[in-house]
Amino acid sequence: MPTSQHQQNGIRAALLSALLLGTTPILGKLAYQGGLDPYSLTATRTLIAAGVMWFFYIAIPSNRKFIYIYPAGLLISFSAGALNGLSSLLYYNGLTRIDAGVGQMLYSLYPLFVVILRRLDGQRVSNWTKVRLAMAIVAITLLVRTGSGQVDLIGAGLMIGAGFMYAWHLAASQRVLYEMPAPTVTLYVLTAMASVVCVAYLIHGPTPISTQGVPPMLGLAIVTVFSRLLMFLGVKRLGSVQTALLGATETLIAVGLAIMLLGEQLVMRQWIGAMILMTSLILIIFEPGMGKSIFKRKPREQSTLQQAPPRP
Repeated sequence: MPTSQHQQNGIRAALLSALLLGTTPILGKLAYQGGLDPYSLTATRTLIAAGVMWFFYIAIPSNRKFIYIYPAGLLISFSAGALNGLSSLLYYNGLTRIDAGVGQMLYSLYPLFVVILRRLDGQRVSNWTKVRLAMAIVAITLLVRTGSGQVDLIGAGLMIGAGFMYAWHLAASQRVLYEMPAPTVTLYVLTAMASVVCVAYLIHGPTPISTQGVPPMLGLAIVTVFSRLLMFLGVKRLGSVQTALLGATETLIAVGLAIMLLGEQLVMRQWIGAMILMTSLILIIFEPGMGKSIFKRKPREQSTLQQAPPRP
């Protein structure tokens, strides 16, 4: 596939994934209002999501090819899924202690963690990425300051920890995505996620699931399947750093929904932060090789994004 079309598809996938993920804190809050606790919520939604994926992969002959995975890829996928499972546990426990909008803003520090992890792994980061990252940090700093209200420190720590685990899982996923299709990686990452959160659920102790909490929980299961598929498509075609920076749009979506559906409010400095964050995302057109891919449709060369990673 030509580089331009390849990157355009990656941008669309990453942005649509962010759109879906922006609904997760709202659905989580609605599930808590319906009587679910963090452990039952993470276990049931992830187990349903993994079960649905396995069903469609086995039931539809054309999808069965995505079940195959080589041993090293399986190990990396399961490692990434375990990290994502831990991220989910931290995220939904943190969400019980702080507002959905503020929590999502803290969680959205994960692009910073992705850049740090990829830097430690030897990947070069462009100057434009550094500028956009600095703007994102300033934006998040403004967004988390809530006037006279005080953010729960434990809840804030859980959200930041969730962001770090999510970033680590993105960086790990990029390794296996060099050689495996995104649907295959999604299947095994979700399977590992389900295993981790179900073990945590059993350790915590099973709790009853109220009927009021079922609709938002099912909504989260649907979001989990499609957001992961789209996210891994983005990672495969753009890399983990660019996907993470595009994924920061989920913060704005979450804040907007929190205001409309949950009655949460933002002060002026938070709106300024939101504008800075959006600007940092628009600046993707100046990334090396990215701007031309957005505005020019003429194919130039074959993509080099799927080359094998450097040997350690």
